[in-house]
Amino acid sequence: MFSEKNKKIRFSIVFFASVILISCTQEQKKDYNVLFIISDDLTATALSSYENKACSTPNINKLASEGVMFTKAYCQYPVCGPSRASLMSGYYPHATTTFGYVSGRKNIGKERKTWSQSFKENGYYTARVSKIYHMGVPIDIETGSDGQDDPASWNEKYNSQALEWQTKGEAELVQGNPDGTIERKGGNVMTIVKADGDDLVLADGITAKKASELIRKHKNEKFFLAIGMVRPHVPFVAPKAHFAPYPYTDIILSEKVENDWDDIPKRGINYVTSVNGEMSIEQQQKAVAAYYASVSFMDEQVGKVLRTLEKEGLEDNTIVIFTSDHGFHLGEHDFWMKVSLHEESVRVPLIIKVPGKKPAVCNSFVELIDMYPTVTELAEIKHPKHIQGKSLVKILDDPNHKVRDMAFSVSQGGKSFLLRTDGWAYIQYDEDAKSGMELFDMKNDPKQYTNLAYDPKYVKIIDEFQQKLQDKLKEVRTNDLGIDYNKR
Repeated sequence: MFSEKNKKIRFSIVFFASVILISCTQEQKKDYNVLFIISDDLTATALSSYENKACSTPNINKLASEGVMFTKAYCQYPVCGPSRASLMSGYYPHATTTFGYVSGRKNIGKERKTWSQSFKENGYYTARVSKIYHMGVPIDIETGSDGQDDPASWNEKYNSQALEWQTKGEAELVQGNPDGTIERKGGNVMTIVKADGDDLVLADGITAKKASELIRKHKNEKFFLAIGMVRPHVPFVAPKAHFAPYPYTDIILSEKVENDWDDIPKRGINYVTSVNGEMSIEQQQKAVAAYYASVSFMDEQVGKVLRTLEKEGLEDNTIVIFTSDHGFHLGEHDFWMKVSLHEESVRVPLIIKVPGKKPAVCNSFVELIDMYPTVTELAEIKHPKHIQGKSLVKILDDPNHKVRDMAFSVSQGGKSFLLRTDGWAYIQYDEDAKSGMELFDMKNDPKQYTNLAYDPKYVKIIDEFQQKLQDKLKEVRTNDLGIDYNKR
């Protein structure tokens, strides 16, 4: 039996031990900062950390070696506006009917909290630098305007104004210019500019400088900093020196298969091709070389921001995410740019680096809408329970863990659909499939040259995918606001 004195001593020891334990636990818990970097029109096939060894991206490679690199990450719509609306809101395009070049509140609705807004309302300083929601490139960059921004998402916003296709330097238009008489052209076309001057004459150089300033300024408070790099979106503008490592004569173009389009439905032929763009082989090589130069320049700017984070001693409490809004065709099947539901257009790079998590490569399917619930969970911030993304936190601890058995993406006003599984890529045009289908064996035909959709041997597989598509559409159309878009 303990004496009364011993009991008091024992109680005191237990009490103070508990206080110390709680105190230590509180000290170990950190408020994560979030550094979100999104590139524009960057296909995973252009990064050397993925499968492209011709394009040099050392800074993104370093981040990939320190974080979890996802090899099967897919956007929800291969066009800037709806993709960005989807990833920032956590909903599929069908849940908000956001299919065009918008990405602010117009279709998302005032009732929904965006990804960055959730951090803002939990005491974080939130800011964007350049393009996060949709901006027209080059027009909104030229004018320095907000584009389709969402003011409720930010405490502050900064636009990176630059001359884009009018930047001083040697220029060449390689699309819709068969006789080479046009030097340069504005709009969404492949104008190449080998820019005179330093990085600060270009939008991404301005963005990296401002982002670094904000990191230094707000390093002693919790922040959610979203950085939008506009390259490699057209025009392909980069300092002249970045073109030197990529002489166009060394560019090996994607394989040209005779009669490649014969088994692709009309709706499956992309809106920009080598044919309607009247691009010679030399122009195609120049386009790829300029794209690589633009990627290389963007990578250099990403490196500047990451080094600032390191110099300010913030690596140990900052989550870093790098991705793109969608992919980009570089002449595969003689396709160029985005919109297509083929692999190069819908697959994106995705790297998530979390302090204390081991580097890894994850081959499980993930989607861009998954970033919202993942990062809020890591920061112990509640996210709206009805958002359609899925948390990837378990994958960050175990890269073999799976949260999805397929990826889902839509295009063409939400009327064309992709279901991508381990073995197959199934594309359907219109819900009744009357405008065609595509089925590719991704194990034996990863470049998607042979459409098996109309081969009688694959009828059962087609039936299974059509049922999966019906089920998926029913799921994604019913949203948290009580609106059932299946009835529209």
